Amino acid sequence: MQTRSVDSPPSPPQPRTALRVIRVLTVCSALLLTLVALEWGPLVGVDDDIADTTHRWAVDEPGITHAMRILTDWVWDTWTMRLLCAAVVLWLWFRRRDRWTAVWLGTTCLLGSLLQQALKAAVDRARPVWPDPVDSAHYAAFPSGHAMTATFVCGLLVWLLHHYGTTRGVRLAALAVAVVSVVGVGVTRVWLGVHWATDVAGGWLLGALVVAVAALVHERRHR
Repeated sequence: MQTRSVDSPPSPPQPRTALRVIRVLTVCSALLLTLVALEWGPLVGVDDDIADTTHRWAVDEPGITHAMRILTDWVWDTWTMRLLCAAVVLWLWFRRRDRWTAVWLGTTCLLGSLLQQALKAAVDRARPVWPDPVDSAHYAAFPSGHAMTATFVCGLLVWLLHHYGTTRGVRLAALAVAVVSVVGVGVTRVWLGVHWATDVAGGWLLGALVVAVAALVHERRHR
C-alpha cells in the first residue's frame, strides 16, 4: 500500500466540504452584517467597551501606538497587500506560464476589493470618534478594509502554495506569516481607534469567504 510523503501537497477539499464552508461563512457574515446595520444593542455595547479600553491603552502607550501605526500604514496596509498580489500575478503570468491562475488571482483580488467598498457604502457605519485620537481613517467603518484585504490576499497565496505542492516547511512558514498578518492588522485597527472590533471580525469573515469561493472556482476549473 502506498503512503503519501509528508512533503506532498494535501488533497484538495471535496466540493461538498467546500460548499459547507462557504455556507457557514456566508451565514456568519450575513448575520454579523445584519446586526451591525440594525445597531443591535448588545453588539454595540461590546464594541464600545472594547474600543474604550484599547483607546485608553493607545493613549497611555505612545511607543506601542507608534509601532502599530507603522505596521498598519506600511507592512499590512491594503496597498501593500494589493502590490503583493500583483507581484504574484505577474510571476504566475511570466514564470509559471499558468496564465489562467494569474487571471483568477488578479480578478479575485479586484472583486474582493470592490465587494469591500460596496459593503462600506451600503452599511455606512460611522467610525469611532475620540476627543484625543491617535490616528485617522477615511470611508465608512464596516467591514475593515485592512482586515478583509489581508485575509483574502494572504489566504489566496497560502492556498496557491498548497496547490503547487510546495514543501511542508514552506507551507507552514507561509501559514504562520499569514496568521500573524491577518490577526495583527485587525489588532492594529482596533488599537488605533479607527475601527470597531466587529468591523475587523466582519473583514475576517468576508475575506475568508472570498478565499473559499475563489478556491472552489479554481478547483472546478482544474478538476
